[in-house]
Amino acid sequence: MSHTFAELYGPTLKEVFLVEARKQIAQGSDSLTCADAYAEQGKPEFALAYLLLTDTNDEIKRDIFARAYEQRARYCDEKADTFDRQFHRPFPLIKLEAQKDRLAAQQVRQGRRIRRDSKALPVN
Repeated sequence: MSHTFAELYGPTLKEVFLVEARKQIAQGSDSLTCADAYAEQGKPEFALAYLLLTDTNDEIKRDIFARAYEQRARYCDEKADTFDRQFHRPFPLIKLEAQKDRLAAQQVRQGRRIRRDSKALPVN
């Protein structure tokens, strides 16, 4: 049985994100536009909140949600590289978080629940 976007990802979201999204929508913001903007900023929790409140097909929602994780992974990689140059040492935990985000994006694109366990991810 295939689960809907809301069934797969809705239970993982803290209520505070939905409250903020509802407030913005009540003030006239478009939920899909906001979700897309937050995805570009690498903020999957905010993107998810708006996606749960929009009426569009699940494939579009999965694409935007996965993109939010991918963008956050890019930002984490950039931050780790910047810190590496600045402090002359590696930052493997930031890289690990980026790797987790890329895995989450892959799981979303496949329509699977997000598993955030770190056992399967080696630290470089």
